[in-house]
Amino acid sequence: MEMCTVTRNLEIVRGTRADYESLSHYHYREGHPGAAVAIFALKGKFKTATKLETVGVIVYSMPTAGAQMRNIATGGVFAGLDRSTGLKLINKNIRTISRVIIEPRFRSLGLAVRLVKETMPLLNVPFIEALAVMGRANPFFEKAGMTRYDAPPSANSVRLIEAFSAVGVDEQDLIDPTIVQQKLDKLRTENRGQKADFVEEEMTRFLQSYGQRRLMQPGIERTRFILSKLTDRPVYYMWRNPNVELRIWDAD
Repeated sequence: MEMCTVTRNLEIVRGTRADYESLSHYHYREGHPGAAVAIFALKGKFKTATKLETVGVIVYSMPTAGAQMRNIATGGVFAGLDRSTGLKLINKNIRTISRVIIEPRFRSLGLAVRLVKETMPLLNVPFIEALAVMGRANPFFEKAGMTRYDAPPSANSVRLIEAFSAVGVDEQDLIDPTIVQQKLDKLRTENRGQKADFVEEEMTRFLQSYGQRRLMQPGIERTRFILSKLTDRPVYYMWRNPNVELRIWDAD
C-alpha cells in the first residue's frame, strides 16, 4: 500500500521520555510503563510548524519474570531452569513492548504497524513480546509480523462461567450485561432462592481478587465489571528475530 502524503513526511527516530509523556494521556492504560530500555518516536513537520511534531511513540521495557504464554511461544526455551538462571536468560534474550501510542489525528493510517515492524529489529534481541488487552479489537501486532497466542481463561473465570451456565446464563449471554442482569433478577423474582444464592456466592468469590471492587453491591454496574473481566483476556504476542541467535552463554 502506498503511503499518503502525511505518512511520507514521517520518520522514526530515537525518542525520549518527553516524547512518551506528550502522548501518554491517549493510551487506554493508566499509569507509567516503568523503566524504558528504548523509546522510538514517529515524527514529522506539518504546515508552518518550526519543529518536528511527535505523532507516535513505542516504548520497550525489560521483560517480567513470568508470562503465562511465554513458554508456549518460545517452545519451552526458558522452562525448567532455576529462578536465577531463568531470569538471566530472559533478560538477555527478550524485550517487551509496553506502550504503542498514536496521536488520534493520525490513527487508521497503519502507523502503529510501522512503528512496531520497523523498531523491533533495532533492539537486537532474539525475542520481542507484547501483551495487549485490546489485541482482539485492533490486531496491529499481528500485522507487524508478531505471532498471536490466546491465553486460556483463569480457573476463577472458568468456575464463574460454569456457575452462570448452571443457573441458565449461557456463555453467549456474557457479552451483554443487561441480559445477564435480567436473568439474575429473574432468579429472585421467581422464588428460585437456592440458585440465586449459589450464583451470588460465586460472583462474590470471583471479586475477591479485585481490591475494593469486591465490595460492589449487586446490580448492573457490578455485573458489567465482572463480565468485562470474564470476556476481556489479554492476547500475548511474540516475534522471533531471525537474524539474532539465542544468547545462552554467561548465564551462570
